[in-house]
Amino acid sequence: MAENINIQMIDMDVMIPEQVVQNPDGSYTIFLNARLSHERHLETYAHAMNHILNHDFDKQDVQQIEYDAHKTGPMG
Repeated sequence: MAENINIQMIDMDVMIPEQVVQNPDGSYTIFLNARLSHERHLETYAHAMNHILNHDFDKQDVQQIEYDAHKTGPMG
């Protein structure tokens, strides 16, 4: 799975820690906010990976997806 995940550091509004995009080829790109600290990068990377590993891109209910992601915590 790791070879199918790209990570990009870009400047975003500080209210947006990360964004995950499923690419047309089935891979994923995680955009981390370059303005955040290294510690926040680790936290937001873990959050993004939870979405990928939980197959959240196949689900419809955003509220439930975020609830589950925060309930399980980083990477599990």
